[in-house]
Amino acid sequence: MTTGSLRRLRTLAAATVLAAATLSCDDQAPPGNEVPATTATPIKHVIIVVGENHSFDNLFGTYQPRAGQTIDNLLSKGIVREDGSPGARFDRAQQLRGLDTDTYQADTASTGAYETLPRPSTTAGIGLPQWVPDMRFPANLPNGPYQISKYAPYSAYTGDPVHDFFQMWQGVDGGRMDKFVWVEETSSGEGSISMGFYNMNPYHDVAGNSNSGDAPIFKALADRYAISDNFHQAVMGGTGVNFQALVSGDAAFYTNTNLDGTAAVPFEQELDDPDPAAGTNNSYTRSGAYVSCADDTAPGIAAVREQLRRQGVERSNCAPGHYYLITNRLMYWDQTSSRPEVLGLGPDSYTLPPQSNPTIADVMTAHGISWKYYSGGRGDDPVVFASSVDGVPVPFQIYCGLCDPLTGYSSIMQNPAEEAKLQSYGAFLDDVHHGTVPAVSFVRPFSALTGHPGFSTGDLYEQFLQDLIDQVQSDPELWASTAIFITTDEGGGYYDSGYIQALDFFGDGTRIPLIAVSPFAKRGYVDHTYYDHVSLLKFIERNWGLPTISGRSRDTLPNPIASPDNPYQPLNGPAIGDLMNLFSFSDAHKGT
Repeated sequence: MTTGSLRRLRTLAAATVLAAATLSCDDQAPPGNEVPATTATPIKHVIIVVGENHSFDNLFGTYQPRAGQTIDNLLSKGIVREDGSPGARFDRAQQLRGLDTDTYQADTASTGAYETLPRPSTTAGIGLPQWVPDMRFPANLPNGPYQISKYAPYSAYTGDPVHDFFQMWQGVDGGRMDKFVWVEETSSGEGSISMGFYNMNPYHDVAGNSNSGDAPIFKALADRYAISDNFHQAVMGGTGVNFQALVSGDAAFYTNTNLDGTAAVPFEQELDDPDPAAGTNNSYTRSGAYVSCADDTAPGIAAVREQLRRQGVERSNCAPGHYYLITNRLMYWDQTSSRPEVLGLGPDSYTLPPQSNPTIADVMTAHGISWKYYSGGRGDDPVVFASSVDGVPVPFQIYCGLCDPLTGYSSIMQNPAEEAKLQSYGAFLDDVHHGTVPAVSFVRPFSALTGHPGFSTGDLYEQFLQDLIDQVQSDPELWASTAIFITTDEGGGYYDSGYIQALDFFGDGTRIPLIAVSPFAKRGYVDHTYYDHVSLLKFIERNWGLPTISGRSRDTLPNPIASPDNPYQPLNGPAIGDLMNLFSFSDAHKGT
């Protein structure tokens, strides 16, 4: 990117969020961008920014909060030391070999611990030899979490861990968190990528070079604002299913193409079968996309539902005759080009049929709350990145249809007024510049800037975020009424040591980062309340006085009640919070 275009990005991006928060109840906004006056808090603008594929421990595993705060991470548990080396309790995170040769098991038998971890794979990482052991890492890594940046810089591309639905259930292994490496080895031969983490504290790399710490922007935001150390991806699995939960609080399912939401049966090759193929140890029979999770006789289903029963959860949220999505699929109304294309359905189309579940967008529209969903790389996006941003490579632009979930919903795509609210990142910058940002904004960065391992880095995601935040804070009026929530779509298959609450068949999954950037965010606060992606929807609903999305969406779950001795595990589960505990509305930040 040229200096001039970068300056424009920063000016407009900052103004974007600024404009979002600046519209007070007395301001006059253009039609379609009205900001409702009545909110339960002083927050008038919510901006939700979703990067990709980092667990909480992967980024915040060594974070040390301000005095008076506590945190649950690798360092606090003694699993690693401040310099990233193994700690006194390193064995708490050791990985075991598993055995599954008959029918799929979510918690498998163990055949012993790894003596050392296998080298991580490069997978398809940019600039790396493809799908070979990554020779930057030693062949004898200790059996437990290791610091990636001792061998490959924080700004470097790495491999991408496996993180599909059934594999994640196995890696978590009933809460023991001890089969991440075995799942990688048996499913895709990826070695031990999943056990890597970054270190926010000073350290020396393998060559003896000193480093002041990784993820400096994330650390600075955590020091200044509020974070959660108990926020989770809503669904076990990858990007597509978690973006569905982010807008619907529910799971997508296979339908016919009549746009009436009638459940249908997928093509056979689209049915997932995680039972081991004959003669293998955990090599799945078929990697499909849908499961009939109300049917205990279907492959893999009984094992997951048994996990729920062991945790006292009887509600699977699986309707009979429905085949639910558990992995990535394209949206029916594709937006790769400037004119949406309807993708056909066939045995090899890899397309999610039209969805009729209600979404938070439907609820907001019905109650006059302005909203937009901005996706980087959409076909009509006027913002074109050059080969670098401040010297950091941005090698490609690609539109992520999975990350633009509302393009799969008939209530949006069959209504021109609603479809018009699905816009590009360039439109987001324009709205910032013109003061027309809506009450609720979802922002999906360009793929190259999401932090996704393999084709992005945490460093690039941090730069994208800082551009937004700087611009918001440059307008005192806007900053005075905005909350920016920063998170990822899922943990990416990376190891995490935190508690996971069973809510239903679909999850929750591992912890992921959540940062609340706002003048009302508690300064340097670490919130232990139990949350997941749907908590973002609960915040919107509570702030604007909205009803829940549906009778089966997760926003119907109560807020957690927990004991002071263990604030992480709700006593009244299943339960997820509404994020209000991250804020103090009587003690706003002065300035930034």
